Amino acid sequence: MRRLRQIIAAAAVPLTLTVVLLVRAIAADAAVPGAAPKDLPTVIGNITAWLVGLLVSLATLFLTIGFIRMLLAGGDPGEVAKGKEALKNAALGYAGAILAPVLVKILQSFVGG
Repeated sequence: MRRLRQIIAAAAVPLTLTVVLLVRAIAADAAVPGAAPKDLPTVIGNITAWLVGLLVSLATLFLTIGFIRMLLAGGDPGEVAKGKEALKNAALGYAGAILAPVLVKILQSFVGG
């Protein structure tokens, strides 16, 4: 029972963050129903927003998996290593989410947007 409480506590924050980000993204799209984007920068901005949301969601999933693996490892070095690897993947996902808008801006400057 104690281990179950630890798992729930470790998963609560990342899952809550994921739900909040997804609800926020859905609410932003629902703000103007049926409105078509008028120009290419708007379309690129929308794609970037979805990309960042997807990357943050996946990174949060890997963060949760990593913490759960480490909690349930029970001293097994192989499972601890797998948990650490999942945490590294989560860090890379968050870095990608932070850098995605920057990369889009750089690409826009190359193509003259």
